[in-house]
Parts: sequence; structure tokens; C-alpha cells
Amino acid sequence: MTPANRRNFLSSCLAPALAPLGFAYAQEPSTKPLPIDQLKKLADSHKGKVAISLKHLTTGENWSLNADAPMPTASLIKFPVMIEAYRQANEKKVSLDQMITLKKEDKVPGAGILTYDFTPGSTLALRDAIRLMIKFSDNTATNLVVDVIGLDSTAKTMIAMGYPNTQLHSKVYKRETSIALERSKQFGLGSTTANEMIRLLEALKAGKLVSPEASKEMIAHMLTCDDNEKFPKFLPYGTKIAFKTGSVDASRTAAGVIETASGPVALCVLTTDNEDKSWIPDNAGNLVCAHAAKIVFDHYNVKPKKS
Repeated sequence: MTPANRRNFLSSCLAPALAPLGFAYAQEPSTKPLPIDQLKKLADSHKGKVAISLKHLTTGENWSLNADAPMPTASLIKFPVMIEAYRQANEKKVSLDQMITLKKEDKVPGAGILTYDFTPGSTLALRDAIRLMIKFSDNTATNLVVDVIGLDSTAKTMIAMGYPNTQLHSKVYKRETSIALERSKQFGLGSTTANEMIRLLEALKAGKLVSPEASKEMIAHMLTCDDNEKFPKFLPYGTKIAFKTGSVDASRTAAGVIETASGPVALCVLTTDNEDKSWIPDNAGNLVCAHAAKIVFDHYNVKPKKS
């Protein structure tokens, strides 16, 4: 069975099973009002806190739930870190081509490939460290990027741009480096709100983050994100999604732009205080992200009627 057939088979099996819970997915693209009841039921049924925000970037239609509440980002904060790196490159403070040397003491656990597959003394360009940070959520690569751009720069820039809740608090797996101890205790690695993520995604898609060229390159990085346990899980094989996710024991997050037949849709789902702290693919937090993406995609994946 091909990957595409397997995914379609799984979707056809899952849809009937989810119907009694109120997560039934449209078999045909819908032109009805946004399925708010389904999204609310999805959030209410989760054993944890949920924030959702979405916006159709062509029509402007939007909806949100708990979207101004600051929430932990986990590795989703690596999206703003990338923005800051490109901002500094645009201002010639750093070069995306400058080489970074990986040292033994740089290696940290968790997601990524540098810690496990690269020898100390290896070198890579800043641009490549950013790519690893987004594609594989590489924790070691993230810290290398942060060392170049400065630990406090991401939060300062986000605040100056009008995103006061979007902050990086420390290096990954290095809480002792925290520049915001109370926020670190409350939110962990980073914090944001669902609405701030949507605004950042809208600016990115419009080519207004740093520059059109930088926005285009950042989108290209996000199109390679390899986390298939959240937004892509129930979507048709090949759906274009420029996104970033995060996972820690009690929080699962995802934010990105999903391409649909009616145009691009920005979606952010944040979960925290989750009862399910497992690391299986069908973790409850992962499924909230996946089901939300499917509900939104099915609603908008219809071509506009010709006038």
C-alpha cells in the first residue's frame, strides 16, 4: 500500500469513529459557516488547556478560543528565533553564511541530528543551523543559532514588533541560562499566544517579516518541518503546510499556514497542562492539533464559486 493510499485508508477509518465525539469530518468540501461547534467540542473534550486561533488569509475570516492567553510554546518558539536571525542578517549584524563550529559542550538531548550524528569540530553555516532548527527541531542547532544572535534578542524584537507575549526564555535544555526566571518556571523554554502566532504567520505569508526575500526563505524552511504527528496527520498526502511545532511532556503546540483550494489559512493550536504526557504518536495533545487542522482544512478546501 502506498503512503497516499495508507493515509486515505486511515482517514476513512477514523472519520466514522470520531463522529460520535462530534469530530465528524465533511465528506464533501463545505460552504457552510465555520464549524465552530466542532472546534469548541474538540477543545472542551481535551484534558488540558487549549487555545486555538485561525484566519483565512484571503477572505480575512477568523475565529479564536482563549487566543490571548499566554501559553508555553515548547519548540514552537524556534519560529520567532528564526525571524530574529533573519532580521539580524538583513541588518548585516550577522551573516547567514558565517560558519559555526560544533563543540562537545554544545550538544544537548532531545530532537535533532547534530548531537547524535555529528562529530565535535564539525562546521556548518548559520543558515544550515536554522534549517536544522526548523526541519528537525534540532535543539543543539537552536542553541548554536541563539549563541550567534544573542539570547535576549528574540524577546526584545518580538516586544518591539508588538508581540509582547512571544518570548524565548533560555537556551534549550539549559535552564540555568534563563533571562526570565519566573517566565521559565511558568512556561518553560518560551511563551506566546495563539493570536500573536497568527499575526506573525500572516505577516510572513504577506512577505512582511524582515523582507519579501527573507519571508520567502523562512517559508521554505517551514515547508520542510518533519513533524507528521500534528497538522499533517489527517490531511491529504502532499498538502502544503509551512509550519512549526513543539512538544514537551505537558504541552503540544503547532502553528502554520495550510494551503487550501480557497486560499491559505493560518492556524495555531496550543495545548498545555495536558493529562496525557506520553510520547506516542497519538498523544492527546498531538491529536488536538491534528483534528483541528483537519476540521479547518475540510471547511476551506473548496474552490470559490465563479461569479
